[in-house]
Amino acid sequence: MKILLVSANRERSPYPVFPIGLSYLAGPLQAAGHELAVLDLCFEPEPETALHEKLCDFAPTLVVISLRNIDNVTWPNSRSYLEGVKAVVDGCREHALVVVGGSGFSLMPVETLAYLDADYGVVGEGEELLPRLVEFIERGEQPAGLPGLLSRGSDAFLPPLPVERIGTPERTLFDVSRYQSDGGMANVQTKRGCPFACVYCTYPLLEGRRMRLRPVAEIIAEIRMLVDEQAVTYIYFVDDIFNYPPEFAESLCQALIAEKLRVNWTAFINPAFISPQLLDAMLAAGCDAIEYGTESGSPSMLKNLGKSFTVDDLRLASQLCRERNLDFAHYILFGGPGETRDTVLESFSLMDELQPTAVIAMTGIRIFPGTALYRTALEEKIVDAGTNMLEPVFYISPHVREFLAELVIEQAVSRRNWVVPGLEVNISDAMLDAMRMFQVKGPLWKLIKRMGRSRVRPM
Repeated sequence: MKILLVSANRERSPYPVFPIGLSYLAGPLQAAGHELAVLDLCFEPEPETALHEKLCDFAPTLVVISLRNIDNVTWPNSRSYLEGVKAVVDGCREHALVVVGGSGFSLMPVETLAYLDADYGVVGEGEELLPRLVEFIERGEQPAGLPGLLSRGSDAFLPPLPVERIGTPERTLFDVSRYQSDGGMANVQTKRGCPFACVYCTYPLLEGRRMRLRPVAEIIAEIRMLVDEQAVTYIYFVDDIFNYPPEFAESLCQALIAEKLRVNWTAFINPAFISPQLLDAMLAAGCDAIEYGTESGSPSMLKNLGKSFTVDDLRLASQLCRERNLDFAHYILFGGPGETRDTVLESFSLMDELQPTAVIAMTGIRIFPGTALYRTALEEKIVDAGTNMLEPVFYISPHVREFLAELVIEQAVSRRNWVVPGLEVNISDAMLDAMRMFQVKGPLWKLIKRMGRSRVRPM
């Protein structure tokens, strides 16, 4: 069967992100003997024209559309992507059957499929499910009994099954070099599943709580292919948490050291599971920056957000980086349950003490069904059972709702190392374009040291 894979993601702030989810589907479909073509809309100046031309030239029987996110999860400058994706679906349905999947789709699959009006939806991981769906379509049969499959006009589906053996993404159909030039790095996944219980997080919903680790040898082979065949020099490990389990992270680092691959990288780190030994192994393996999913500098807020670490863990983790002159950033989420003026100021005070290269702060927390935060929002009547959650809805503690933006701007603009995307403190689309002129490899926040005084764009 001729199958067209479409990446619908057009968001390029702060980086264009390679469609790794779609590339994981390409290998199994090729192995099953199907003819594939790819259309990546991220860099298309006229996406509707590009889509029409590809549909006419390739003439697929089936179109698979990957939806990475449904909105930019940024308050107050939130924007939904669904209208653009629906235009893609509408354009495809005149030519072929349409399947929609991806992490964004899987968060609210029934509602999203109804809105997009596609023929089928793949909930969760699709590497095993999608080839089975194609078999039914080739036989002219209605698919039935496939876990994770949602059909048009129905709101019933069996829970998806996790992929037990995570393979290697097939990237040869994609323009990896464009993501290297515009985004500065390639993405690699080493595991799936998250056993932690952050109240807002969707990773356990999408990947399950049981961790599934890829064989280290396969990860190394993937990285070597990226370096040797795609000229990749920088990698972002997209795992929810790179350093858990710590033993797995260290074994991967030791393998990277042994291979002597000329590549640098960064990753998200849990500060409770970093040690001098592991950090030294990471540095020797090419790590040149790390990001901590900190979320708050207030002990009470860390508890309220369901974090697995303490303020003392944050102090130790930051100290380890400073001692090694390693660039590091803390990510902060303001406005969660129980947030007050005092807890906001605690976060600013702790960041002053920890002296990270950068602090990336978000105001308000996007509410997704199935999370503990959603249940809290129901209890507090911020949302109800009839609320359209496809539209961006944010949790902001009632104690700070009226003044959170003004308080964060006031505090952040006086600190050079703070970036607040939603409030445009030290960041804007124009600034991002200018920073990319440096051709920096890795996260753009590393350039914060080159910036002058802080600035904010008037709201």
